Amino acid sequence: QVQLVESGGGLVQAGGSLRLSCAASGLTFSRFAMGWFRQAPGNAREFVAGISGITGGVNYADSVKGRFAISRDNAKNTVYLQMNSLEPEDTAVYYCAAARFGRLTWREEQYDYWGQGTQVTVSS
Repeated sequence: QVQLVESGGGLVQAGGSLRLSCAASGLTFSRFAMGWFRQAPGNAREFVAGISGITGGVNYADSVKGRFAISRDNAKNTVYLQMNSLEPEDTAVYYCAAARFGRLTWREEQYDYWGQGTQVTVSS
């Protein structure tokens, strides 16, 4: 049984930083591409960042480039999202996702497993 458990969300002032973690179990973690998505109230879920399970390559949504960084520790079966220079527009529930596909992808439909989400709130 695959489980993805996010942690690290919370309330932060604009300009601050947070680091999200996603601990995975029940899968061969190193073979999976991992991604972070977010959903703000009234909005569709959107891609934030992804990291390949094969090459470790990364990609980001334009809105977070230069501010967020995704990384993974295959020994700990964990993926991280370091979020700096946070803005009120970053307020959302952040979801971790895993894709058997293995390669870098921003496509939500290519992710097979999802975490329960963690709330990030950025105050102005």
